[in-house]
Amino acid sequence: MAPGSALIPRLMDLRPGTEALRFCFALPARADSVAGARGLTRSGLALWKLGADVCDAATLIVSELVTNAVVHTASSRVVCELQRLDRLLRIAVQDQGHRTGPRLRDTSDDEHGRGLLLVDALSEAWGSHGDDDGVRGRIVWAELPHGAGQPC
Repeated sequence: MAPGSALIPRLMDLRPGTEALRFCFALPARADSVAGARGLTRSGLALWKLGADVCDAATLIVSELVTNAVVHTASSRVVCELQRLDRLLRIAVQDQGHRTGPRLRDTSDDEHGRGLLLVDALSEAWGSHGDDDGVRGRIVWAELPHGAGQPC
């Protein structure tokens, strides 16, 4: 894993001259924290003056990933990190108690379980990995390009 943060996905390239901005927050792993995560995400991205479409997509991705961490793990807190690298926005959500990785599933007869399908549709790439020490849980990340536009 790249040095600097447990939330940075593997193979991160920080060549000299690469601009990197980072915004991180932690919330209790409770259902009411999902709305807080959405608000913090939108506030953080507004400071970076990203386009409204990117803000909307990123807010939805954070909402889905935090919801999954709250619903499907034994975590007491969830950590979210947003990182802007040149023209790429990287989102990472870390839980404390995920034993297996997230997976897409058939949701044709289910009103739940579409979160990762949304993440897959909105992001350029996404994935997950456990911490190297196996103690701190799982990190689920997504990347999406960003550009100029009406700020969020």
